[in-house]
Amino acid sequence: MSLSRREFLKSSAAASAAAAVGMSVPAELEAAATEAEGSWRWDKAACRFCGTGCGIMMATKNGKIVAVKGDPAHPVNRGLNCIKGYFNAKIMYGADRLTTPLLRQDSNGNFDKKGKFAPVTWERAFDEMELNIRKALKEKGPEGVAVFASGQYTIMEGYAAQKMMKGGFRSNAIDPNARHCMASAVVGFYQTFGIDEPSGCYDDIELTDTVVSWGSNMAEMHPILWSRVTDRKLSDPDRVKVINMSTYRHRTSDLADIEIIFTPNSDLAMWNYIAREIVYNNPDAIDWDFLKKNIIFAASPVNMGYGLRRAGEKSLMPVRADGSAGKYSAAEMETINHEMVHVVSENEAPALKPYGYKAGDKMVNKPAGLKHWEISFEEYKKFLDPYTLDYVAKVSKGDPDEDIEEFKKKLQTLADLYIEKGRKVVSFWTMGMNQHTRGTWVNTLSYNVHFMLNKQALPGSGAFSLTGQPSACGTAREVGTFCHRLPADMMVKNPKHRKHTEDGWKIPHGTLNPVGNQHIMKIHRDIEDGIVKFAWVNVCNAYQDSASATHWIKAAREMDNFIVTSDGYPGISAMVSDLVLPSAMIYEKWGAYGNAERRSQHWRQQVLPVGDAMSDTWQWMELSKRFTVKDVWGPYTLRNGKKLADVRDAAHKMGYTDDTTMYEILYANERAKQYKIDLNSFPQKGYDNSDCNGDSRNVTGGDGKVVKGCGFMVHEYLWEEYASFGRGHGHDLADFTTYHKVRGLKWPVVDGKETQWRFNAKYDPYAAKAVAKSGNGSTHAFYGPLAKALTQGNLMGITDKKKKSLKNKAKIFARPYMEPPEVPDKDYDTWLCTGRVLEHWHSGTMTMRVPELFRAVPEALCYMHPQTAKDKGLKQGELCWVESRRGRVKAHVETRGRNRPPRSLVFVPWFDEKVFINKVCLDATCPQSKQTDYKKCAVRIYKA
Repeated sequence: MSLSRREFLKSSAAASAAAAVGMSVPAELEAAATEAEGSWRWDKAACRFCGTGCGIMMATKNGKIVAVKGDPAHPVNRGLNCIKGYFNAKIMYGADRLTTPLLRQDSNGNFDKKGKFAPVTWERAFDEMELNIRKALKEKGPEGVAVFASGQYTIMEGYAAQKMMKGGFRSNAIDPNARHCMASAVVGFYQTFGIDEPSGCYDDIELTDTVVSWGSNMAEMHPILWSRVTDRKLSDPDRVKVINMSTYRHRTSDLADIEIIFTPNSDLAMWNYIAREIVYNNPDAIDWDFLKKNIIFAASPVNMGYGLRRAGEKSLMPVRADGSAGKYSAAEMETINHEMVHVVSENEAPALKPYGYKAGDKMVNKPAGLKHWEISFEEYKKFLDPYTLDYVAKVSKGDPDEDIEEFKKKLQTLADLYIEKGRKVVSFWTMGMNQHTRGTWVNTLSYNVHFMLNKQALPGSGAFSLTGQPSACGTAREVGTFCHRLPADMMVKNPKHRKHTEDGWKIPHGTLNPVGNQHIMKIHRDIEDGIVKFAWVNVCNAYQDSASATHWIKAAREMDNFIVTSDGYPGISAMVSDLVLPSAMIYEKWGAYGNAERRSQHWRQQVLPVGDAMSDTWQWMELSKRFTVKDVWGPYTLRNGKKLADVRDAAHKMGYTDDTTMYEILYANERAKQYKIDLNSFPQKGYDNSDCNGDSRNVTGGDGKVVKGCGFMVHEYLWEEYASFGRGHGHDLADFTTYHKVRGLKWPVVDGKETQWRFNAKYDPYAAKAVAKSGNGSTHAFYGPLAKALTQGNLMGITDKKKKSLKNKAKIFARPYMEPPEVPDKDYDTWLCTGRVLEHWHSGTMTMRVPELFRAVPEALCYMHPQTAKDKGLKQGELCWVESRRGRVKAHVETRGRNRPPRSLVFVPWFDEKVFINKVCLDATCPQSKQTDYKKCAVRIYKA
């Protein structure tokens, strides 16, 4: 049987698709598929895109990926892919793939910040990086060197980056784009459980009776999980209920039994309404035995601002008579001024009455940090009192055309479904609750309801934060590439954690910097303030994905600094930079990701990188060769006056010399060299390893010589060293080789077994051990160690400073409804929400280069209600301006699309660099998590 290439690819794909859905395959088609695949090498891998963590099978032939299909053996997706997943190979082969380093130069080949990009060698690229890092360290100390990190790093890349930044440069100015997507969930976990990441797993979907999606368009953002929700709904349509909570209608709405369109930020009020219904109207539903054994009540300050710039910061000086300040216009300052003083609105007043505020009062905001204290149940009940059905319906009804009484019925039904005895409920959310100026608050409120009903950490029941990026959990959170974190839930500010990490890294005590406050928006602001002089963008598009983008781009291009971007393609961040480095993409390197259900999964390098591209791990190791003990471990004074000690003498006592490189200490050390290259054994046999062995491209590296690799199995070393921090501490991971045999494992992995439901003594060995030790007969133990001793007080503050232990307990928080700092008014009369669409990933840097995905959705549209368009004098398909106090963009009007906002709101996705919506968005953040709120700001719409 003779087949053309196109025919046998189609035959193979058809056979795979049929098998995935359980269809029988005709013998002729199966034979054709077998012939087509005869010379292919299939191997498992993880999908490059969202945090669902789907498994894929990848076929290679003659050094190129020729096919991708869903992995039928993978427990997450069970052979299915979403539309992006099928194009995992094509994202690597775009026409403008970066293949060589590019430096801005003048006509003589010298670096020129205003020059044009020209190719340079890797050696020249590292020369420029070294020069500018040394300059930044000399002028500003460790705080002058920064990295925009990523939830798309492989676990090994993130760990390698963290070691050099925190252990080498002594800088905590490394923060991932996961700050933008998951930080509120993280702080919510820490404050509630004392440890990060969800208690449940995806198996909850098949076991639950009720799925409530809170501000999460799962149908497009987590389509494989939504297919499982759909299957569950169709399996028992009368019993299983689906509720969609959103600020506008979208594809998730189509399956929902109930849809609640709410006003931005009012999710706070609705969670408190459900809690009030439990406490006031259904007190018998409270599981008091569970609460007394496992839960305490807590409160925190309410006057904490909105994560905006504060008065006195360099770029807000001088303040002018016209209302402008420094680099910010008078219009921008109208919003920024709320950071200092906020006037309590009529809608907020009832919720803030228990705290002593009334409408019109001036709330003076102060940085509150993560402070909270224990309160009594009576205080919590008093806090809930304002959240009556009438009040919550008034502040939360988001569709001006919906009848208020119908809206109330929906809220009541929502509460009834949660409260119903014997009904299992899963609450899912992603960016709607996380990208929020009270994101930490609303995350904690979700657990309140589940705890009181004893519907948390049980099969089929629980509040479950879904993850946006493929390794926001596995790398950004678990590895600790946030500015304040260290591996396995350790913190830079904790001296015991620093010492433990220093011992693990074999670096002197006192090396690690205890000040970790340069989160991703602060790095941008520090560049604008002239503090950060060197910034490196890794595996993200930091200049397209940050709100108030015009400020950060202007600072990068016009100020005295040096910006580097490592990427596969020339996106906005690359264009903003002074130096661009070509990075190996996902299947051109060994790697591992960690998904939203705590599943860690590994893959092998499938093909060689294109051109002279090299992995981010290699780039970090190569850079580390240029810095020695003498260069980076001397004394520093931080801007807050904190002193970093000179640890060079201590390094000498450890056997290092002044000339020992960071490469020798942090990467090519004795422990690392124990992990051997063995090309005759699994999992290395038959697979390339450019980082360790070099490859046939003979790339010339940072020393001007052909790259031969590090000579040891660096990926296994980085994994095992990182994993050693969590083993025995509730974060146990299996060994490197095991992950190459399985389709991932959910940690903690104890005695070779994964954990499905954490904190539940029936399923979690750590919980079982804690319960047995306590002897209290509980079914659960919330054993996370962070913030497990609290002072006592009431809603107004602390009354007893003596701390009381709450070992193995979780918390229910009193946290009120508040509005965001910018709401629609007469000048900017419409809410703007931004986010993703099914076909594109984040900034579109990869997916816009896949022809099929580009043709499907070639541009970002401004989705609006038909009446909004009519009121603004606009028609379907016309160009309109979307303008805020920060900037404006043009977009085509869409009134008939998949996203169907109410009259009060428009939606514009952010994947399209030509519709640069983040120039319009506000850089307000949750003051506790520092996560940006992209879901709400005020705009005006008019004809272009």
